[in-house]
Amino acid sequence: MSKTEGDFAGPIITAAAEVAEAVSARVLFVYAGAVNDLVALREAIQPKTRLVLVCRDAQDEQRAQDMSIDTMKVPAFDLTRMGQIKMATLIAFSQQILKAGDVFVFLAGVPGHGVDTILTMRVGEEYELFQSVGQPKLTEHIRRPVFEKLLRLALELAHEGREGKPVGALFVVGDYREVQKYCVEGRINPFKGYTEKERNILDDSIGDTVKEIAKMDGAFILKGNGVIVSACAILRPAIAGEAVPQGMGSRHTAAAAITACTKSLAITLSESTSDVRIWRLGTMITEIERSARPPLEGTPPPTGVAP
Repeated sequence: MSKTEGDFAGPIITAAAEVAEAVSARVLFVYAGAVNDLVALREAIQPKTRLVLVCRDAQDEQRAQDMSIDTMKVPAFDLTRMGQIKMATLIAFSQQILKAGDVFVFLAGVPGHGVDTILTMRVGEEYELFQSVGQPKLTEHIRRPVFEKLLRLALELAHEGREGKPVGALFVVGDYREVQKYCVEGRINPFKGYTEKERNILDDSIGDTVKEIAKMDGAFILKGNGVIVSACAILRPAIAGEAVPQGMGSRHTAAAAITACTKSLAITLSESTSDVRIWRLGTMITEIERSARPPLEGTPPPTGVAP
């Protein structure tokens, strides 16, 4: 264990193991990049608690594989510690590693500097991320791999921007027939004329196309199986969702409204902050915040209003 890591990681790992046992946690998640000594980590965890290493790259996955530790792959983005936790737990839900009612412990930290944060909770209690518990199951209209792919795409756009500049985006997936009733095509639909196979978001080859089109105004409308119905669509819902938090503009208002009047889920990317938000039943169910760092070229000052 490195000197830097040893200052915090050893006692924190020990404490996390004790907490996991005390609360009968089903899963203990650990950010792989923040832990050097996987032997000490595995030895500290009781057998009845499932250890899952949250990996950001192939090197982390190989380390875990060598130690026979379960893994979960997440995008390698700079997020706040709570952003790390939110992103990983959302992906864990999409992969059915977690379900409503589970207790879990999460160890987060800065890659290369050791774990420094412990969080424990029961899914569905007193936490904004899990306000969706009790809502219709995601699988009723939306395939879990589709949700996960859209989340990853939104996070990639938040991290990379396009041509060095930040972009905003809105993805609406689910009850597409009802959603289309509230849509006006703002431009020629870029996906018109292509087969469903060629315009399915689960096809890795379409990712760059989606990112390029995201620079234009309007929303992506998708079926629950991942097929893109249209892009650059203007949403004009008949009813409003809950009031969006102060500082959010038309993109977030549209996401709240369309999910209030249709059985859909929306993912928004803010151009000004690069934060990713998820909307269901007219309300924001979680927000994944980007860590503080020099903004991409063209980012408005912090006092600007998010689109």
